Amino acid sequence: MLPVLVFFVAHWQISVFFQTFFLHRYGAHQQFTMTKGWERFFYLLTYLSQGSSFLSPRGYAILHRMHHAYSDTEKDPHSPLFFKNVFTMMLSTKKRYDAFAYYRETPEPRFDGHTPSWPLLEKLGQNWMARVAWGGLYTLFYLKFATTPWLFLLLPAHFIMGPIHGAIVNWCGHRYGYRNYESKDVSRNTLIFDFLTAGELFQNNHHEFPMSPNFAARRFELDPTYPVIVLLDKLGAIKIATPQRMRYPRRAEPETEAAVAAAAAE
Repeated sequence: MLPVLVFFVAHWQISVFFQTFFLHRYGAHQQFTMTKGWERFFYLLTYLSQGSSFLSPRGYAILHRMHHAYSDTEKDPHSPLFFKNVFTMMLSTKKRYDAFAYYRETPEPRFDGHTPSWPLLEKLGQNWMARVAWGGLYTLFYLKFATTPWLFLLLPAHFIMGPIHGAIVNWCGHRYGYRNYESKDVSRNTLIFDFLTAGELFQNNHHEFPMSPNFAARRFELDPTYPVIVLLDKLGAIKIATPQRMRYPRRAEPETEAAVAAAAAE
């Protein structure tokens, strides 16, 4: 039993880490930069960690940028305000994701471009035979190490782990928790220590400061991905590219204050 539980937790944590680190903070927001070599390295690790539920960096970025632009409006591709339950939201999100990931639909130009690209690996990751092969590997592991039938209830989660992470973040992060900032949407911070989705459930913080590499804003909040980003920056693997940082309580940035003062003096 223990090997299966360890495998499940490890797959969950590693997969969600690369989703937030590579697909979200790097691919969608470009909060840090890296060389092409490091990009290929982290791209490969993202594919290996997500396996059968691999998400195209381009498809993910387009959908996420739309989410920020239209948060909790009818144009938001995955706002829980417009769905009866999380399952209908997941199905609708999949359809929109597929439209962009498989180039069936052209997005607004402002949502496209500047995403990690590796055509060969993306083609492999989007191939259904490869997805089925990954599922077969997960199943073989369970057949080898699962000692009780109930453990097999965990198996389907491995098949669609990436979308499950996204569903938890977008459903819970816009329905349950507290708000540090009075944003125009209904985003929430669901956990003060986001051990479940590696910092993604600080949705209210993130929507207020979308370019901040640290999703935690208050002293009691902990974004477990941010220390890894700082370490990789110090090691030279990446370079934090954005000056934006969380501020609580919110206050105007110095350059904004200077602009307001200058405008008032005219």
